[in-house]
Amino acid sequence: MADDMGEKTEQPTGRKLEDARQKGQLPKSIDLSAPLEMFGAVALIWMLGPMFLAGCKEVMRALLGTAPLLELLSPGESLRSLGWGLSRVLLIAAPLMVLMAVISIAAQLQQVQFLFTLEPLRPKPEKLNPISGFKRIFSLRGAVKTLVSIVKLVIVVVVVYKVIMAHAQELAALPALSAVAGLGVMSWIVLKVILWVLLLMLAIGVADWMYQRWQHTQDLKMTRHEVKDDRKESDGDPEMKARRQRIARDIATQRAKNAVPKADVVVTNPTHFAVALKYDADRMAAPIVVAKGEDFMALRIREIAAANGVPIVERPPLARALYSGVKVGQMVKPELFEAVAEVLAQVYKLEKRKAG
Repeated sequence: MADDMGEKTEQPTGRKLEDARQKGQLPKSIDLSAPLEMFGAVALIWMLGPMFLAGCKEVMRALLGTAPLLELLSPGESLRSLGWGLSRVLLIAAPLMVLMAVISIAAQLQQVQFLFTLEPLRPKPEKLNPISGFKRIFSLRGAVKTLVSIVKLVIVVVVVYKVIMAHAQELAALPALSAVAGLGVMSWIVLKVILWVLLLMLAIGVADWMYQRWQHTQDLKMTRHEVKDDRKESDGDPEMKARRQRIARDIATQRAKNAVPKADVVVTNPTHFAVALKYDADRMAAPIVVAKGEDFMALRIREIAAANGVPIVERPPLARALYSGVKVGQMVKPELFEAVAEVLAQVYKLEKRKAG
């Protein structure tokens, strides 16, 4: 009934998912990327901050050392001095900025992996339709997104309030502390607030990422008819596919009819695999696989061998090794020489007895 109504009840196929990916339609949570980037920034500042501050202090010391000479310097020389100071600060900050860029890129790639596509930048007339725009803004999804944003803001404010209130006594005692001690207390409280907010944002981001993945799958769901059409396009028409398989089976059977009667022995699994071997000591360095088959073809090879008096020997391990490791027309691999030689010796002994 759902299919008749065109309801999308089926999971998206691999092709549908890949098409969506190439169009830039991927499940992505900004709420997850932002805290990861901020965690990276805090870690970098914690590790490289002292080095950056020390470098800036040296630059400031050098610039302030030239302050008494500013009246003697021309405007151009003063600008060059300031330019030198700015370039030094940028050079000192360069490792911090590069690493921050790497962290930002990694935070994005951990959700969508590497993908380069210009499809999202392609202009689409439907996006310029104001009616469609209003529908997107005032849709149920838009309302839910707004409500979730408000809830997140409230949660963050409550957490910040709780942390500050937990340190209310320390904040009240700040006027009695020295500037250095007061700065230390404030730094610790601010750091604690930042870490709590980041942990909260990370938890929200993980939940939002899981929701985005679920929503992405829901958006790409297909009807049963669409799934059938997708499989037809991917694998071809089932009738044509069956016809190609039938033709291929007929060709293989014809080859087996020509090759198996000339074989010296057929090694079987006994039912799943069959491999026909031929060996001419005067012309061949090793036995050759002249035909092989699995299931239906294995049965046909055994029938052809029986009809033409070709010996059939059951050696399951050898049959599997020959079928999987040697192509038709190729010589037997050296590691199988001994096992094949035993089978051929057995066949030759039986033939001598019959001839005698």
